[in-house]
Amino acid sequence: MRTNDCKTDLAATVISPTNEAEVAGFIAESYARATPMRVVGGGTRLQSGTVAADQTLTSRCLGGIVTYEPGALTLIARAGTPIHEIEATLASEGQAFAFEPMDHRAVLGVSGAPTLGGMVAGNVSGPRRVHAGACRDHLLGVRFVDGRGRVIKNGGRVMKNVTGLDLGKLLCGSHGTLGVLTEVALKTLPAAETQQTIAFRRISVGDATEIFARALATPYEVSGAAFHSGTAWLRIEGFSAQVDYRRERLSTLFHNRELETVGEADSQNLWRGLRDLHHFAASSEPLWRILVKPSEAPAVVAALHALGGEVSLDWAGGLIWFQGSASGSAVRRAAGRGQAMLLRRSALSAGGSFPPEEPAIAQLSAALRRTFDPAGILNPGLMDK
Repeated sequence: MRTNDCKTDLAATVISPTNEAEVAGFIAESYARATPMRVVGGGTRLQSGTVAADQTLTSRCLGGIVTYEPGALTLIARAGTPIHEIEATLASEGQAFAFEPMDHRAVLGVSGAPTLGGMVAGNVSGPRRVHAGACRDHLLGVRFVDGRGRVIKNGGRVMKNVTGLDLGKLLCGSHGTLGVLTEVALKTLPAAETQQTIAFRRISVGDATEIFARALATPYEVSGAAFHSGTAWLRIEGFSAQVDYRRERLSTLFHNRELETVGEADSQNLWRGLRDLHHFAASSEPLWRILVKPSEAPAVVAALHALGGEVSLDWAGGLIWFQGSASGSAVRRAAGRGQAMLLRRSALSAGGSFPPEEPAIAQLSAALRRTFDPAGILNPGLMDK
């Protein structure tokens, strides 16, 4: 059924196709006219930088689960399908996305429904990435429309699919600059029966990264390792008896530190808040996402503290969140060899949101964009540094 929000009128400012053919037709027409467009899903993820386009193409009306096979641990859905609908379907079969995708709405102050396509286009992953990998690690296949209006399929629904170049890995994290996703196939996994969290109070960033390194070197399958405001947390998930045993073994390992156990209900709420950055949601200051080697986190955090603002860690120190009013150049200097991306902009934010690339990488990125979007009509300016 077509609603007023689902339109394919080429004269409209916002185009909401309801099927892949409409997506392809609109992009082909835009390619012929060299007309740029802003590409979004549900409009709840970051659209970094400045997109120089007067029209928007959204996949939010391109929804629905195509195939879900719980026994095969695979799901195929159209790109505009809301994440909450997919998660509810998975939960009914005792399954979930292992990479625990973040919900940006609170921290970005936006509404709407996060979509499957937006999640894949941003390679959106949460705290469990430290254990289960990122969104792209669970991607089996994609269908998308490139900047010429061509429909391209790559991969499939099985886990051992060999089809040559894995274009899904290119699309995952490309933020809509290489093509518009129309359909996605992903692995699913059984959801954990229960979880517990070990909390370490009144510690430093250096202490936290040391705890993380020791815990992750054990066989006790830590599925979350985060730090904020002087407290570090280690999450353990699985069957009840296993969780109790692993929590006891980790507690013994850190017997010389003050620690406490957070039960299942409080643990779930805690990690949901950490995942979605509720501790940074009340501010409008710039918010940076900085990827570093976990061993380098203490030095980077010290440099960031010198700029003022507030810091938290995830992924055992591999992901640093920095909220503060420092300039982009100052933040990137403090990040050192880390990759700093501006997630939330303020009215005073200047410059691009994505980190500068090495010359060889920049050349490769430009070549890929010329191949898939020769007219430069898909989110132009979005990835500018």
